[in-house]
Amino acid sequence: METTHRVRTGDARTLACPDDSVELVVTSPPYPMIEMWDDIFTELDPDIGTALDSDDGDRAFTLMHDVLDAVWAEIERVLVPGGIACINVGDATRSLEDGFRSYPNHAEITDRLTDHGLRALPDILWRKPTNSGAKFMGSGMVPPNAYPTLEHEHILVFRNGERRRLKPGADRRYESAYFWEERNEWFSDLWELPGETQDLDDGLRDRSGAFPLTVPYRLISMFSVYGDTVLDPFLGTGTTTLAAMVAGRNSIGVDRDPDLLSALEERVATAPERSRTIAQERLAEHRSWVAQRRADGKEPGYEAEQYDFAVNTKQEQRIQFYAVDAVTATDDGFRAVHEPVE
Repeated sequence: METTHRVRTGDARTLACPDDSVELVVTSPPYPMIEMWDDIFTELDPDIGTALDSDDGDRAFTLMHDVLDAVWAEIERVLVPGGIACINVGDATRSLEDGFRSYPNHAEITDRLTDHGLRALPDILWRKPTNSGAKFMGSGMVPPNAYPTLEHEHILVFRNGERRRLKPGADRRYESAYFWEERNEWFSDLWELPGETQDLDDGLRDRSGAFPLTVPYRLISMFSVYGDTVLDPFLGTGTTTLAAMVAGRNSIGVDRDPDLLSALEERVATAPERSRTIAQERLAEHRSWVAQRRADGKEPGYEAEQYDFAVNTKQEQRIQFYAVDAVTATDDGFRAVHEPVE
């Protein structure tokens, strides 16, 4: 199996993708009203800087989301019927002239995407707990002016119209199956996963949001099949591209910052090792689950066709894991060759 991974420097508001050409979007945009993104938003719309200088948080918030709205229109255009969009975003807190308040980015993005005709599906709270004793804000130990700190982000999930239809019995759909016990964990509406520190110099890291490989890898495994194309219009340091490569999907990544894209080559070089490790871990965890299931007197009902273990449902019988064997550079990105994991 081969997959292609196209990357380019460009503006996500004008994606160079044909209509109905991608099956899944997995992305994390700049978060409106988070200070590290102020300069980027102001560069795209100088009125945002004027609003911030005037401490007009409501206007700045709206204008920032107006910038992102053009991207959401493009996503609706390029998604196939039934395609899924997963948007990872956090809310913001900020003190301006009118005092401290929260800016609900997840609610605004939900409204914007549904206005473009996408259907909101149940979302996922990604909780990133911290043990810092200084994380609580406000008046400390006395009421009434303390307030909660944000320890979660939202993974918003949308579908373009009705459910996507694949041919009955399609090999790539059933080979892409996940295990029954993985389904029970992945499709929970609460993920407790630590964040990830990227191995980049501070200059690049400060210009890109970071989420762990686990997040896009799960989403890609949940909402696409082998051979699908995954789009990230805010590619940053390329975690979605890496996850798509590891998961055996094609990908397209776009970012305005060429320095961020230049860091991608080093990251995708880790794909062979990462993909094999992830596959072996998933297989080992499933074998442990089967052993525990049997110890509890609950025998799984089916045998996997490609592996020497039982599975809990008929849909899992044809599951097949692939690992990246080699990655080569192309004129517009990378090509990966995948081989079955035994």
